[in-house]
Amino acid sequence: MSDSNIVHVVDDDEAVRDSVRFLLEASGYTVISHETAESFMATSQISPGGCVLTDIRMPGLDGLALQRRLREQATPTAVIVMTGHGEVPLAVQAMKNGAVDFLEKPFEEQQLLSAVERALAAAHENKRESASNSQARALLATLTPREREVLDGLVAGHSTKSIALTLGASPRTIEVHRTRVMAKLQAHSLPELVRILQNATRTSPPLPHSTLGLN
Repeated sequence: MSDSNIVHVVDDDEAVRDSVRFLLEASGYTVISHETAESFMATSQISPGGCVLTDIRMPGLDGLALQRRLREQATPTAVIVMTGHGEVPLAVQAMKNGAVDFLEKPFEEQQLLSAVERALAAAHENKRESASNSQARALLATLTPREREVLDGLVAGHSTKSIALTLGASPRTIEVHRTRVMAKLQAHSLPELVRILQNATRTSPPLPHSTLGLN
């Protein structure tokens, strides 16, 4: 099991931590338990692509606050919140804030395993897209200001002559810039240029929500 498949269990209830850990480890997951959200945030083992299973009510930093901290750090880590009876409104708020799932205690074994499986899959996809976006931004940063102007014109659907007229340059010069843009961005077509520009200007995608527990 790779580091990106680690499941962090954050709950101040030792019995819950132990039971969840036992079940997940028996299913082949690597589990790290934390008594408080503060101890979890202090760890150096937070892995992009991993999963955090946190109680929503805890002393000190609660589940919602922990979720906000992770989002502020832009770590592609999926969050599942565990709630007690009557705490569904808090869970719904967590879902609105980007949680992948919520589990209402007591939950069934299969509910937990299914939620973790979905959360890790979502986090891995988010990690992949984040890496793709970072690469696109790095490529875009290699362009000169004039090359960026030419790129903007191209993705806007303007012709070489139109771009040349707008920028006060010859069509031949614009063609030279276009060739350099294609080479620097490692693109072979206009659709690829559009995709790279979209990726470069896109923030990390939100993790897809599940309806678990919302019925």
